[in-house]
Amino acid sequence: MRHFLPTLALLFALVSVPAPASASEVTETWLDEHTLDLTWTSPNVAEEVSARLLLPEGWSRDAKRTWPVVYAFQGGRDDYTSFTRETPIEEIAARWDVMVVMPSGGDYGSYTDWWNDGKGGVPRWETFHTDELMKLMSRYRAGTRRAVMGASSGGQGAISYAARHPGMFRYAASFSGSTHLTKDGMQAFLFMVNLIGTGMDAFRIFGVPGRDDANWRAHDPYVLAEKLRGVGLYVSSGTTGLNGPYTPEGAQWRLTQLSEILIGQMNHSFVNRLNELNIPVTSHIYGNGWHAWPEWIPEMKAAWPLMMRAIDAERAAA
Repeated sequence: MRHFLPTLALLFALVSVPAPASASEVTETWLDEHTLDLTWTSPNVAEEVSARLLLPEGWSRDAKRTWPVVYAFQGGRDDYTSFTRETPIEEIAARWDVMVVMPSGGDYGSYTDWWNDGKGGVPRWETFHTDELMKLMSRYRAGTRRAVMGASSGGQGAISYAARHPGMFRYAASFSGSTHLTKDGMQAFLFMVNLIGTGMDAFRIFGVPGRDDANWRAHDPYVLAEKLRGVGLYVSSGTTGLNGPYTPEGAQWRLTQLSEILIGQMNHSFVNRLNELNIPVTSHIYGNGWHAWPEWIPEMKAAWPLMMRAIDAERAAA
């Protein structure tokens, strides 16, 4: 556990200051001496975005060294604060000499550059995460030893990016992410999820099934599986959406939990494909369990030491 000096915590808490001249368009807000929120307007997303950084002991923007990084991607209908709001990630990360970066991911369709009927254009979420964000993080001493993890759509993004950008990530972990987009029936399922989530033409994201299948396949972890050779992988999901061992007592079950059935089918298929290709994967395809944070927290805890080993992160000094 970190021990904060009360006077420093008071000085840092919720103080917004302009970033250095080299990042003058970024607003910095210190929540405490190890937690920094960044906010800026992204040309790739065409809206205001944020990223929350967890910074290790001894971090300095003027340091001669860089730090290994875990990128943590939010799910749909959530925001960049989700991991710190829902999980003990701050306590876990504090035990390691590592940075954690939690960027905005939008509501839905947030881990691809939108197809827009083949015309491209905004939003370009993939370019935002894999180019714009990476360049900005280098100013904050983020190194190239990277792991990535995500929940729900963030999990799909983590695995897809690892495949589509060879060498960018040493480890990728997905908790209830969609990992076989073109499996029978899944394009219709994802279209409906995105339609309900955005209230707009969800075909703009990956395109029209059938006509634009080439673009769907180009972002499908199952199809891209061979490109994951050499990347450490953790894949987990439920298969029923029913109450599981981590379901909070008295919690209200919702019909949307049944999406975990289809997500479970995708992950079964994806893991089987990895096995066929002799690509190592740590998988936990469990039975009962919601599409929700109580299930994802133990999965994150299980994946964490594997990520630390992959990026050569050292234990924090006692």
